[in-house]
Parts: sequence; C-alpha cells; structure tokens
Amino acid sequence: MRNILIIGAGKSASYLVQYFLDKSSAENLQITIGDLEISNAKTWIGNHPNAKALKLDIFDKTARQLAVQNADIVVSMLPARFHIEVAKDCLTYGKHMVTASYVSEEMQALDKDAKAKKLVFLNEIGLDPGVDHMSAMQVIDRITESGGKMILFESFTGGLMAPESDTNLWNYKFTWNPRNVVLAGQGGAAKFLQEGKFKYIPYHRLFRRTEFLEVEGYGRFEAYANRDSLKYQNVYGLESVKTLYRGTIRRVGFSRAWQIFVILGMTDDSYNITGSENMSYRDFMNSFLPYSPTDSVELKLRYKLKIDQDDIVWEKLEELNLFSNKKKVELKNATPAQILQKILLDSWTLSPEDKDMIVMYHKFGYELEGKKHQIDATMVCTGEDQTFTAMAKTVGLPVGIAALAILNNKIQTYGVQIPTKKEFYEPILNELKEFGVIFNEKEEKYFGYNSLNI
Repeated sequence: MRNILIIGAGKSASYLVQYFLDKSSAENLQITIGDLEISNAKTWIGNHPNAKALKLDIFDKTARQLAVQNADIVVSMLPARFHIEVAKDCLTYGKHMVTASYVSEEMQALDKDAKAKKLVFLNEIGLDPGVDHMSAMQVIDRITESGGKMILFESFTGGLMAPESDTNLWNYKFTWNPRNVVLAGQGGAAKFLQEGKFKYIPYHRLFRRTEFLEVEGYGRFEAYANRDSLKYQNVYGLESVKTLYRGTIRRVGFSRAWQIFVILGMTDDSYNITGSENMSYRDFMNSFLPYSPTDSVELKLRYKLKIDQDDIVWEKLEELNLFSNKKKVELKNATPAQILQKILLDSWTLSPEDKDMIVMYHKFGYELEGKKHQIDATMVCTGEDQTFTAMAKTVGLPVGIAALAILNNKIQTYGVQIPTKKEFYEPILNELKEFGVIFNEKEEKYFGYNSLNI
C-alpha cells in the first residue's frame, strides 16, 4: 500500500478525502488523516477499510515526524503558518508535500534542498490560489504560443450562495475561514496596473471602488480589488501587460453595506474592547457612535453615516440583529473584528441543506496580427450541501488530483512549485472537468480596462 498522510480535517477536506477513498482500491492507497480532534478525522472516513484516523498535535514534534516518516506523500490542510514545520519534516525524511496555501518566504527557502532530494513541494493548488493559476495559464500559454501578445489580464473569484440558497439580504454566507472574510483587504493598499499606470486603493475606500461583472445565467456581480495584483506579472509571465487586476466577487450591494463596518471601525483587529463579554450587540454598535443623552443608537447611526431609513443597507444591518439588546457578545477582551465575526456567524453559517457557489471570471486582452482581441472565461460550480460544498470541491479536488499525480510520477518538476506549468495544469484541469469544474470561453469585443469606477 502507498500511504497518503492528510494533516488537518477541516471544512475543505470533504471532497479531498472522498477523492482518495474512491481511488484507494484501484491505486493501492492507504489514507491516514491526522487531526488534533480525532473525531473530525473519523467523520470523514467512516468505516472505510483503506483509511484510518490519527490524533495528531502538530506541535508534538515526535508524533508529527513519525506520521511523516510513515507516509509516501503528505497533504497539509493546516492553516498556512503551520506548513513550514511539516515541510521541514518532509525534507528530512524525503517525502513529497502538497498544500493549497500561498508560498511563504520560509517555504521558498527550501526550494534548493527539495530539488537536491528530487522532492515536489507543490503549493497554491486549491481554488484561489490554484484553479485560478491553472485556468489562466492555460489560456495565456495558448495565446502566446499562437503569436499573440498579452495586453490585459483581469481575474475574479468569489465564494457565494447558490441562487436556491440565497436567502438573506447580503446574498452571502461563510463558505471558508470567517476571520479572513472580516479582515479582507487590510494590511496595505490594493495595488494594480491600469493602462500602464500603477493604481492604489487604500483600505478605507476599497469597498467603494468596485467593478461590475455579468455571468450568463447568474446575473450581475461586483468585485473589489485584491491586495496585490502586481505580483502576478512575473508569476504569469505578464511583464509587458498594460492592465493587471485581480478581485474578489460578491453580489451587487454587498460592498456598499460592508463599507459601514469599515467606516465605524468594526473590522479593526488591533485592540481589545474592555468588558466585551458583557456587551450586547447593541452595546457594541453604540460603542462606535457619539454619546447622546436623548438620541437612539439607530438615529445616531443613520445621522452619522447618512443612511436613509428606507435604504436597503439599513435593512441589511437590522437583519444581523446589530441593534438587539438580547444578543450577547460573550467574548472576553475581544477585538472589534472578533466581535463582528461572532455576530456574522449567527446569521451567515451554512444550514445543512444550503448550497454554496463558486464563481471565477477571467478576462484576457491580447494583440494578434495588429488587431486587439478579448476572451472572457467563466466557471460556476455549485455545492451539494453544508458538507460537500463548492468551496471544498474546488479547494480539495485539485489538491487530491495533484497529490496522486505526484505519487504516480506524472509530475516530476522538483522543488517548491506552484501549478503554472503545463505539466501541472493540463492533467489537473482535465480531471476537474469530470467533477463539473468547467470553464466556458467567449470571444468578446475588446473594450480595454474602462469599467472600474475610479
């Protein structure tokens, strides 16, 4: 038997584990899932004969190294900051490794040693990053190989609710790490390239500078800029491109309402609120507003932010019970961002029957034989329920497909890698089609970059 070790049995593991279990007999696989909460691991594997659960504390060096030693390949589904210790163990014991996370500086530093040991350390092989890399490079390579010159690249991804489960005014629920959603866009201005000019959007304006997108059959969406689009110039070989922009997709109206939290300071994670455990949601809201001996919280908020009583934004705030005295924070010494996350989880947690939806949209502008052309590529993937989500599918399946390809020696580009080469993207994208992860391409009239509201 060939041993696959999965470390971490969180929400994104459902499709990943099922993929390995389905392949286990034909591919002679033994799957071990290690997690601090062994019950999480047991949930995914049930009584399958080719899988076992392992209680694993990654801070227990002896136990972690023993688990790595017993594997042929390691799949780390841990939070990104914990990958490096696993990677060092894989280097020590000569094991391949796969993660869905961005390549950190510490991970990149292992490249030379991994190559020397003929090990593949494949990162950024989830959804975003991952499917975005592969689907973009497939088209970019095709354009450049035909003699075309790339002049524009825009890419957008969003985890949303499928139309049949889109039941709240925000058109949104959490399908991945809620903390990352609350803190999205912080840590510096968004940077991108427009018609050869560098552009910057500071955090306090990020959610008011949005671009509209139309996806056939699914209607209109909006997108706000990701923090750093410029790093993809080198990654995608787009050094001469004039426009480069990456963004996050939401339904229209989400960003305008989210801006309220930004303006008030409710997404701030830099300080703690004294006595937060005794606060009601109303107290929390009031703590960001001026004192008044007579005016209500509602009146102060509407006046301060100039929100009309019949504005849909107001209804969105009410839907979250932000003015409730009965709802309690119950988090001790919490930051504003932690409290906001708790409030949102009350309303934005998936119900068992909920179906989520992933939307990805690429725009490719290029010149060929003196003429400008544009290709739009879209992918929409819908989940099955609260467990087998579209997010878990588009994160977990690329990881699983890549890990098995490495194990079968179909991928032999050693070192710290991301999936931008044909060796990676062609077989993985082809297999993803079998699971409904399909991109539809359309030739469009080239308009350039004129739709961003700046």
